Amino acid sequence: MLTLERLRADHADAVLAFERENREYFARTVPDRGDAYFSAAGFAARHEALLAEQEAGVCHFHLVLDDEGRLIGRVNLMDAVDGSAELGYRIGERAAGKGVATAAVAEVCQVAGTAYGLTALVAVTHLDNLASRAVLERNSFAVVEDVVVGGRPAVRYRRTHLGH
Repeated sequence: MLTLERLRADHADAVLAFERENREYFARTVPDRGDAYFSAAGFAARHEALLAEQEAGVCHFHLVLDDEGRLIGRVNLMDAVDGSAELGYRIGERAAGKGVATAAVAEVCQVAGTAYGLTALVAVTHLDNLASRAVLERNSFAVVEDVVVGGRPAVRYRRTHLGH
């Protein structure tokens, strides 16, 4: 059983530890965030900026916790405008391949419609990221267009009918 928690100021240390622990794992499929992101000062400033965006209603950030309360992933809704937002997610290496991403995305789709009043979500993943594509397709996202991200072929997905 997993739990989503809305990002809070007191999550900073756990999120930084999670990101450091999974840095190399994440860098296999997405661009690395750079050394400044992982420094204590750089991360603290970024965490405060995320909380400000969340307070303004522009973004909604969530931690994915396992049944023992350990941080195993993140699911975010960014750039919420006109009833739509962009979905992003990352699951740590120790929890990968166990259905966590699929369940977390399902939960955030529910929350997006009921708590945040969103009516559509979009997501982009590289064409060769088959695991991420499977998560989106299992959660009723449909391909809407091919795109290029970072010079690599990618796919944009969209889902409507949130909160059902």
